[in-house]
Amino acid sequence: VQLQASGGGWVPPGGSLRLSCAGSGRAPNTYAWGWFRQAPGKEREFVAAFARSGLTHTADSVKGRFTISRDNAKNTVFLQMNSLIPEDTGVYYCASSSWWSSQSTCYAHWGQGTLVTVSS
Repeated sequence: VQLQASGGGWVPPGGSLRLSCAGSGRAPNTYAWGWFRQAPGKEREFVAAFARSGLTHTADSVKGRFTISRDNAKNTVFLQMNSLIPEDTGVYYCASSSWWSSQSTCYAHWGQGTLVTVSS
């Protein structure tokens, strides 16, 4: 599976961004998708994920602000990020795995990352 993440950029606090992750090599409903982020000097952390069943999982830190969705026809997963705060700043990565997990070590395939900067 090859993954290509895009959509990052600069946004002021309170703003919104939508990240995209385009996959190739397998049908999207045959594996789990995850979004992770890594802030400078911090460990990579779970943001949101799609299980193979279609169920979604979202980290408490972004619940109510971030929404994961997917377009099976386009083999693409999205992360809609609203009400962004400076603490959301970091490199966002999409990943795929046979089973969903909040642990980054469980994901075998990773996109290249896209930088999100939230500042005034």
